[in-house]
Amino acid sequence: MTTAQEIPLAWANDWLTKPKQQYINGQWVQGENTDWQVKNPANGDTLCAISMASETQVEKTAEIAKHHHDMGTWNKVSRTERANLLRQIAHLIRKNVEKLALLETLPNGKLFSESMTDDIPTCADIFDYYAGWTDKFYGETSPVDEGFLNYTLKEPIGVCALIAPWNFPLYQASLKIAPALAMGNTVIIKPSEYTPLTTVFLMELIDEALDIPAGVINMLLTNGSSANQLTLSQNVDKVSFTGSTGVGRKIVQNSGQSNLKAATLELGGKSPCIFFDDTPNLDGAIDRAFNVMFSHKGEKCSEPTRFLIHDSIYDYVLDKLVEKANAVVCGDPLAEGVDQGPQCNQVQFDKIMEYIEIGKTEAKIVAGGYADTQGDNAKGYFIRPTIFADVAPDARIAQEEIFGPVLSCIRFNTTEEAVAIANSTEYGLAAGLYTTNVSRAHKVAEQLDAGMLFINRYGCYGLAAPFGGFKQSGWGKEMAIHSLSSYTKTKGVWVYYGDA
Repeated sequence: MTTAQEIPLAWANDWLTKPKQQYINGQWVQGENTDWQVKNPANGDTLCAISMASETQVEKTAEIAKHHHDMGTWNKVSRTERANLLRQIAHLIRKNVEKLALLETLPNGKLFSESMTDDIPTCADIFDYYAGWTDKFYGETSPVDEGFLNYTLKEPIGVCALIAPWNFPLYQASLKIAPALAMGNTVIIKPSEYTPLTTVFLMELIDEALDIPAGVINMLLTNGSSANQLTLSQNVDKVSFTGSTGVGRKIVQNSGQSNLKAATLELGGKSPCIFFDDTPNLDGAIDRAFNVMFSHKGEKCSEPTRFLIHDSIYDYVLDKLVEKANAVVCGDPLAEGVDQGPQCNQVQFDKIMEYIEIGKTEAKIVAGGYADTQGDNAKGYFIRPTIFADVAPDARIAQEEIFGPVLSCIRFNTTEEAVAIANSTEYGLAAGLYTTNVSRAHKVAEQLDAGMLFINRYGCYGLAAPFGGFKQSGWGKEMAIHSLSSYTKTKGVWVYYGDA
């Protein structure tokens, strides 16, 4: 494992001084909008300035991507060549994993160890995984009447606008770019303006090392206001967005107002984790659920922000959680011995602190509940791991997505009560449960209204398994074969070979 002392900080400091531009049609282009300052949330320092793309540049990029799709610039490239190029991108990521991990951590605030182990290596795996799908996702013949042949074609959907969030910047970008390219589409990647650095660096690596035709991969560095044009453009055929439910609604509205472009929406969550009275290895279950909840500073959509705990073990579980929360060390995410870095940005910090104040009027606070301003932490956006006890299921902190290190603990007595509480929010991204009763495990799994269920180990992820939720947690799936359908369109072909 690379230590903080070995991180190439000198290289990063030099790289950050160089211009950060748009990548459009195979060229680096200066943004036409105002400059944006990318900040280090650990200390408030400016990392670099970016000239943002204007709305006009956004539409021009969509026109260019549409032109190249219509000309077959990428979709007529052989599947073997496509797969090879995706594997080469994976190789570039692995070759530069430490630099990418550093650029992931600096503007986001997550621990360097989290970037090195959870994020960047998986990005390489994503490109390798979808490279393998380029020649394995195809049409079928259909059982139709005699005298007819019907078969289907899986064709690229067209221009894909890929809007990535700031919490897992390169990971989420990779989950969108790789399947879109594998299926023969042209793409426009729009990273968050808060955390664009890894996407910029990867595009530099691709531009320098690989022979991908111009206009196939484009990158726009801009804010939500200008990026809104991607969701309105007649030249964009599909939007893949990861972020808030509110923005997801806007994308759906814009699709309806424009060309009815397809949309994959991975949105918010308020996921429950249920601890039944027969939870196996209770201490291990508490450790796992706590770590999943509070890793990455709680800025994860699928984290279990509601612990539903059976009354018979409630006090024991709560005591263990408080003990763990109080032991967390907040600090510089590049330093050794630190357990939690700063929240990503001022806006998110303020939102979390507002919810903590709301929670203090609704429930009992037993851990945290304040900003960590010890020493140098006073310069950044640090919030102590916060736990609320005896939370009512309908409390705002139990219903609304906070997206930070804030946990609500809720008592229950019966299985029916636990299921009702778990399903009581507008979200349905994920849910977990711990029990030794196999029948109860399967029955409850069927009853929970969530897109992903974790039994006896919260938070299991793999590229071959679909990721996505129900209700207002979004539309469609990412990862696995399931994401490929959203980057293709199915054409049915009839052939008549009977008598005239």
